[in-house]
Amino acid sequence: MEKKIGNLFKGDKGIWTVFLFLCLISIVEVFSASSTLTYKTHNYMMPLIYHTAMILVGVGVAIITLNIPCRYFKLLTPLMLVLTYATLLWVLIGGESINGANRVIQLPGFTFQPSEIAKGTMVLTAAQILSAMQREDESGADPTAMKYVLWLVVPATMLIGLENLSTAVLLFSVIFVMMFIARVPLRQMGKLTGVLVLLVAIFLGLVFWMAKLDKEGQELEQAQANGQTEQVVKSSEKKDRSGWEKLTHRFWTWKNRIAGKEDKNVPAEEYKVTDKNFQVTHANFAIASSGIIGKGPGNSVERDYLPQAFSDFIYAIIIEEMGLVGAIAVVFLYVILLFRTARIASRCENNFPAFLVMGLTLLLVFQAVINMCVAVDFGIVTGQPLPLVSKGGTSTIVNCAYIGVILSVSRSAKRKDQSVKTAEV
Repeated sequence: MEKKIGNLFKGDKGIWTVFLFLCLISIVEVFSASSTLTYKTHNYMMPLIYHTAMILVGVGVAIITLNIPCRYFKLLTPLMLVLTYATLLWVLIGGESINGANRVIQLPGFTFQPSEIAKGTMVLTAAQILSAMQREDESGADPTAMKYVLWLVVPATMLIGLENLSTAVLLFSVIFVMMFIARVPLRQMGKLTGVLVLLVAIFLGLVFWMAKLDKEGQELEQAQANGQTEQVVKSSEKKDRSGWEKLTHRFWTWKNRIAGKEDKNVPAEEYKVTDKNFQVTHANFAIASSGIIGKGPGNSVERDYLPQAFSDFIYAIIIEEMGLVGAIAVVFLYVILLFRTARIASRCENNFPAFLVMGLTLLLVFQAVINMCVAVDFGIVTGQPLPLVSKGGTSTIVNCAYIGVILSVSRSAKRKDQSVKTAEV
């Protein structure tokens, strides 16, 4: 019996331990944080049943993926590229709107986010290019490697960024670090950094200029000042925006998120909770009332006020219920994941699996860092869920597939270690 279970959970035991702990935390905290979903559906157990089912499907996907030899992932690259660009164009033209942006595709019985598939595809593509273009003298990647990576990655990040800027920034940041790990010439990396700084400066100026063209956004800002936000929001929900109005509205959203971090030194007696700072304020309440060990699972108060308590701000709920101890424990799990994967990558015989697992792990860890920073009011609100913990459909299953790929590579790296030890004996 033990042998059968061991054959099922193959691969690095440290990765498995982190994965299963995150899944367990996810089930407990999503159930606790789903009070708004419970109220809407009038079904106390449905959020728990649905999310547990997604976790179990994700574990099944991880088990299937870990049994695929790493060399076969290369063969998937062309197919995944076609699928990625097709679905990104599809969601841009005919996708379903979430929080004012077209981010999901509605299919019979379920929805999925193309950006989740795109992230893994771009990491897979970059890993294949960077590994194939390593110089024979082992001095790093060929100078043309960056050009090929950018040709394939930049269009995808631009398509993602039109509706989900934070995901586009996350993806490009991971690709940038992958190129550094693959030892792309530092001179090229420096030039790319300079271009990125210039583009960020231009983008920020464009955001504040374009936001002024969004009449609806200006009306909403005025309504917030006059205490009439609810009326404007209701009229906004009923309105079908044109393509231009959708674009200017996204710029207004970005402008508000950036400007919302400007003025932090407001006296307590003058502080007002508005739509701009509503989520961050209640996340701060959750953290401030937590203490060392927290209020205990299921005892959160702020989950009733945070509309995304089970997703974007679940880390605040974890801190409220599990305290400082729980907050550190969750951070520690992601740190273990990063270091265990780095060790697996260092044992790989070839560059492709090493670059692939590091890229996928950086996706998970960077996203976790962004989510945690937002929850503790140390960053701009982005809408990034906590990977493997937040409630999700496509994101949960895709993240579990990433873990499966890492475990698959860990198996081949382990066999390499065993063969080296045998040769030494």
